[in-house]
Amino acid sequence: MFDLDKWSEIWSTVRRHKLRTGLTAFGVFWGIFMLVVLLGAGKGFRNGVEQEFDVAKNAVFVWTQRTSVPHMGLKAGRFIQLTNDDVRAIERQVPEAAFILPRCELHGTFTVQVPPKSGAFTVKGEYPGYPAIQALDLERGRFVNEMDIRERRKVAIIGNRVVDVLFMGADPMGKYINIKGIYFRVVGVFKGTGRPEEAQQNAQTIFVPLTTLQIAFNQVNKVDYFAFIPKPGIPAAVVETKVKEVLRRQHKVAPTDDRAFGSANVEEEYARVQGLFTGISGFSWLVSIGTILAGIIGVSNIMLIVVKERTKEIGIRKALGATPFSIVSLIVQESIVLTAVAGMVGLLAGTALMAGINNLIAGEQMSFFANPQVDVGVALTAIGLLVSAGALAGLVPATIAARVQPVVALKDE
Repeated sequence: MFDLDKWSEIWSTVRRHKLRTGLTAFGVFWGIFMLVVLLGAGKGFRNGVEQEFDVAKNAVFVWTQRTSVPHMGLKAGRFIQLTNDDVRAIERQVPEAAFILPRCELHGTFTVQVPPKSGAFTVKGEYPGYPAIQALDLERGRFVNEMDIRERRKVAIIGNRVVDVLFMGADPMGKYINIKGIYFRVVGVFKGTGRPEEAQQNAQTIFVPLTTLQIAFNQVNKVDYFAFIPKPGIPAAVVETKVKEVLRRQHKVAPTDDRAFGSANVEEEYARVQGLFTGISGFSWLVSIGTILAGIIGVSNIMLIVVKERTKEIGIRKALGATPFSIVSLIVQESIVLTAVAGMVGLLAGTALMAGINNLIAGEQMSFFANPQVDVGVALTAIGLLVSAGALAGLVPATIAARVQPVVALKDE
C-alpha cells in the first residue's frame, strides 16, 4: 500500500481510461449511495413514528364499555363504572404491575379564574406515576406526589398556555387559581409536548391530585380509566389480561364478554412498528447490496480486461523476477482503490443529501419523519464492505495474471 510505483501505475491506468473507469465505478457509487439514502430515510421515518409515541413503550390502558353478555342476573348493555375499590383490587391481585394509575377528567372545559383574568381549560386528576406513563416536560416546580394524594391537597400543575392566559407570563408558582369556585395552589408548570396541535392542547391542561378532584368536583369514588406499566421483564399483555380478569370479577361481567372492557397495549403496537421498520431496513440492505454486487461484477470484468491488455507487461515483469504476490497485489490494489474511492464518494454524497434534508426540515414539525441520519455503525459497515468488495473484485483477475507464463505473455499481440 505504501509502494509509490504501484500508486503511479494505478493513476496512469485511470488517466488512460477515464470513461471506462468512471462507468465502472458508478455501479459501486450508486449502490453505496442508495444504501445510505434508503437507510437514512428509513431512520427518519422511524424517528418520526417513535416521536408519535409520547407514552411509555410498554404502557397498557384499560377502560370500560357496555356489556354484551347477560351474567348473574344482570342484563347485557349495562355500563360499568370503575371505582377506587378497583384500584385496591388490582394492587392486590396484579403484582406484575409496577405502576397502577387510575385517571379521571372533568369532562369538557371549565372556566378557571385568576381575577381579573379567566380562561377555559381541561382539568385532569392524576397520580404521581403519570410522568412514567406519559412524557411531561416540567419547567418549574413539581408534579403530584404521594402526600398530595393521601391528604387530598388542593394543588395544581398547570400548562404554559394557562400561565400565559391567567398570569400573562408572570411567575405563577405559589399563587392560586379558581376552578369552579375552589382554589388550588400552583406547585408546578409544564410545557406542552407532542405534535403542534397536541402540544397546544396539552399546554391548556391543569393537573390536580385524583383524590382531590373526586372530592372537590363531586366525582366521589369514580375512575374514568386505568393506565399501567408492567414490572421489568413482564410482558404488557400479562398485565392487560390479569387486569381485565380482576375487573370482570369486580363488576360481575361474564368471562366470555370481550366487549365489556376496552384496552390498548402500546407494547404490542410498538413491536409491530419496529417489525415494520426492521423489514424496511432489510429490504434497503437487500436492494443496495444487489446493486453493489452488480457494480463489483463490473469492476471484476474490467479488471479482467485490464489483465488481458497488460499481458505482455505482466510477462516482462515475471521475466525480470517479479513474484506472483507482487502481480496479485498490484491488480488487487487497483481494484480496491477503484471500488473504495467510488464507494466513499457514494457514502459522502448520501450523507450530504441526508444532512441537507435534515437542515430543510429542522424548523418544521413534520409527522412521521424526523432527523434522517446515517448511523456510524452503518457507515463503518459500508466502508468494510467496500474494502472486501474491492479485494474480491480483483482477486480472480489477479490470480489469472499471476498464472501467466512469461514466454506465452511475451508472444501476446
